[in-house]
Amino acid sequence: MNTTLSNSLFIERVLKHQDAIFKWLSSRERVNDLPLYSSVDIRDAGFKISVVDTNLFPAGFNNLCEHGLADAAKHIRSAIARRVPSGKKVLIIAEEHTRNTWYLENVRILEAIIRSAGFEARIATFLSIQPDFCRSARFIELETATGASVRIHCFKRILEELKSGKDRYDLIIMNNDLSAGIPEPLKNSTVPIYPSIQAGWHARHKSHHFCHMNKLMEEFGKIIGVDPWLFSALYDVADNVDINNEADRKNMQDMASDMIGKIAVKYKEHGISEKPFIFLKSDSGTYGMGVLPVEDAADIANLNSKDRKKLHVGKSAQVIDRYLLQEGVPTIYRSDLEVCEVCIYQIENNMIGGFYRSHPSKSERENLNSQGAGFKTMCPHQKKYGDCGVHHDVNIFDVYRILARIAAVAAQREILQLEKKEVKC
Repeated sequence: MNTTLSNSLFIERVLKHQDAIFKWLSSRERVNDLPLYSSVDIRDAGFKISVVDTNLFPAGFNNLCEHGLADAAKHIRSAIARRVPSGKKVLIIAEEHTRNTWYLENVRILEAIIRSAGFEARIATFLSIQPDFCRSARFIELETATGASVRIHCFKRILEELKSGKDRYDLIIMNNDLSAGIPEPLKNSTVPIYPSIQAGWHARHKSHHFCHMNKLMEEFGKIIGVDPWLFSALYDVADNVDINNEADRKNMQDMASDMIGKIAVKYKEHGISEKPFIFLKSDSGTYGMGVLPVEDAADIANLNSKDRKKLHVGKSAQVIDRYLLQEGVPTIYRSDLEVCEVCIYQIENNMIGGFYRSHPSKSERENLNSQGAGFKTMCPHQKKYGDCGVHHDVNIFDVYRILARIAAVAAQREILQLEKKEVKC
């Protein structure tokens, strides 16, 4: 793992103010329940480090180191016990794309973690789509990408058993991001559900997350004595947009031009010689869908039909009409000559590992979370984890862990607002 620029300033400031940082973080983490679990994407440009996405329904447990999975069992045991002190049986609600064998491996590993923690666990899906087999069978056995078998239960049959009193669950863990909305049975559930169903992508906006993030970064910047921009990304929002409408694209071009200008000012202030760029992405959604790097604002007005189609529809065929214009943060990392970025996994802000998302055909200024991406297990602490993956400099990794914890605090503030039906940061 090679870097081309030095992060010595960030490491020095964080180490110098370590006690104050952890005291501040702990005070923010004590206020409310933190997200049950989360994954945080971090881009490190050498001259700045920024969280660029935070997912509340992580789907890459299969990419974690085996030692991290052992830690995960310990932390999920505590997290579940806090929510349902006498709970014993957990239902995992999975995504419906059961043909994605890597996703199946993800939920198989998640189920194994929960069972290793001492709970009974079962996976269910088919919330909106009812396959024919669900009429006569309770579940289906599917093969994951590694050749392992995973049992997926029909949600409708689970509900029937719950209503008849034949079965019960103490907790539901969502691994479905509810992009298409909340199914009625979940709205009326008497079983506690985490993460909150109000925080699915049907309601959540990335811009709200980064609003909370940037406020926290203002506080963080004061503690360590640096410009908070060095740990955050500028952004703007374009709402009620039809990407196929020329006038709407022209308006976004003007917004992008203004954004690039603001980034250029910060580059000049900090003596950075890079060319500013932005990412245009859906303000809701995941899996890297609806994301396009923009090097020149005029590119938005001149989008070809292929790119417009990519930006028009997101996951679950949801039409995109709200876009985040986010400062582009290049990545300095390479692994086996492939560009890569950092992804941290945590349970209640306890790190359980992570991985490097890489792409053989993308540059350091492009979206790596796209078809063809690869995943390399991260081994941040050699003494603890041994040779289980790609090694990383411990000091800079500690900076990433702090940023991931801040991201989860921001996400919890989002969740509280979403549950109260508040839309402002």
